Amino acid sequence: MKLKKTYSYALWSAIYLTLLSVAIGGISYIMYSKQFGINSIVIAILVLFLISFFIIQYRAEHFIYRRLKKIYEDVSILDVNDLKRESTTTDIEKLSKSMQKFVEGKRLEIKNLTERDSFRRDFLGNVAHELKTPLFTVQGYILTLMEGAVNDKEIRMKYLERANKGAERLVAVIKDLDMIAKLENDGLKLNIDIFNMLELIQNVFDLLEMKAKKRNLTLQFDKIYEFPVFVKGDIEKIEQVLINLIVNSIKYGKPNGTTIVGVENYNDTKFIIKIIDNGEGIEKEHISRLFERFYRVDQSRSREQGGSGLGLSIVKHIVEAHDENILLKSTYGEGSEFSFTLEKAR
Repeated sequence: MKLKKTYSYALWSAIYLTLLSVAIGGISYIMYSKQFGINSIVIAILVLFLISFFIIQYRAEHFIYRRLKKIYEDVSILDVNDLKRESTTTDIEKLSKSMQKFVEGKRLEIKNLTERDSFRRDFLGNVAHELKTPLFTVQGYILTLMEGAVNDKEIRMKYLERANKGAERLVAVIKDLDMIAKLENDGLKLNIDIFNMLELIQNVFDLLEMKAKKRNLTLQFDKIYEFPVFVKGDIEKIEQVLINLIVNSIKYGKPNGTTIVGVENYNDTKFIIKIIDNGEGIEKEHISRLFERFYRVDQSRSREQGGSGLGLSIVKHIVEAHDENILLKSTYGEGSEFSFTLEKAR
């Protein structure tokens, strides 16, 4: 008859102790018969107690170790090399706490892997969608032209312009994807230099002036600055941050609105650069996810405005590569304030 594991363990332990007791009893009887007295029996009992204690302790630890090892081997996520023999114990409460701690660690690992897998699926789905939309647009217009519309000059120019817009959006998505890949895989190589932050902001204003005028938006400083503001950073990367944030404010700002940029003291060693608009603002439930790749508050509105959906994610990577912070405050219906810190030039 096949015995349960625990019964088998108890049976063998009992056999060992019985054999030992018989041996010690026989020796004690011989000693007693030779007039060594009652002390020999007491000594024999103590010896039996000590030897039994160590045998049971060893057997229990050996039994628990073998069972845990079997569990580690059966469960593929557990590494048997993580299990040390000296970590096993007959103190079940201590063992339970140890196992709970281990299981909690593995649970967090599994959770992180699950989240990464989910993120990967979402990312691939978003990439496919972002590339598919402009690609199909370009293909549709080209096929229409090939089917005869190319002979009509007015239709030809209109469709070519629309196809070009689709191609431009496709190029923008691929460029931003390439930048994100470099930021995450190779890290961002910064060319740290000292530059005038106010001059850089003005250059970005000049660059985006026409885009702002199309929506009747005004780009301006928060005040008149009497002196230059010198900071340390990669001027090209910080320019990219400013462009992305100000373009974002133009896209989602109210017509005839204003985008204000200011530089303030953050602490003794840092400035904070603020980009403030009086646009539509962002609802609270979206704020925590706004810097995720391809995350859009309003899918239809965002795609209508264009862009790759990677701008804010790129901003976050660049700012964090400078060991600085990106901050966001927004009130829905009133506007938003994006800000980031930069080290002061000494």
